[in-house]
Amino acid sequence: MDEPILTMEEREAINGGRWFSTLSPSLRHDILRCAYVKRFKDSDLITARGDPPTEWTAVAKGAVRVSSTSLSGKLITLTYVEPGVWFGDVAMFDGDRRTHDAYAHGATTLLCVARNDFQKILTQHVELYEALMRLQARRIRQLFGLVEDLNTLPLRARLAKQLLHLARSYGVPCLADGNETRISLQLAQEELAQLLGASRQRVNQELKAMEREGAIRIEPGGLVVRQREKLMRITESES
Repeated sequence: MDEPILTMEEREAINGGRWFSTLSPSLRHDILRCAYVKRFKDSDLITARGDPPTEWTAVAKGAVRVSSTSLSGKLITLTYVEPGVWFGDVAMFDGDRRTHDAYAHGATTLLCVARNDFQKILTQHVELYEALMRLQARRIRQLFGLVEDLNTLPLRARLAKQLLHLARSYGVPCLADGNETRISLQLAQEELAQLLGASRQRVNQELKAMEREGAIRIEPGGLVVRQREKLMRITESES
């Protein structure tokens, strides 16, 4: 069910987003003025592969799992879109159909801009073209980095890098020890394995090894990063 108003926490996630916060006040105002809110329950389908592009979207709460299914029926998870991040702008430009499925991961709130409104904003703010080019450039750099890691780094180093990324994007300080960081995005080991393109068994082995080394702690509710420095050393030593 759609709700028209963001909560204070959701609004802070949007306004504090790394990309959105760099836009001019007038552009941010025009985007927010025509945006509307959608709320989804865990595992709800947001958009399906082949859908026409109708909305430009930002995550205000929760996460969006972007995935596809191979010809053999294997689920491939490409990424989790975090609060404050906008997506779907490429389809807004070229008008082509969606290339992947998007599902809510946990209770998820989205802020959406209809395609017609998106195009109107583009005509009124040349700044948005330049900002979207910077956004795409950043994504391309990240994509090249992921491809390089997949072909050059062992699973142990890729897992350590992914845990550091999750800690930056979804980390919250632990109440018992402020030096430790709990990853609030709850991923089952199978989901983490899909993200890395590896088997659950191998990921489980590497996680247990990292726990023995004191880098992380495995809890029933998820993962806690105990020492980021140890994870960083793993990525550097395995490179």
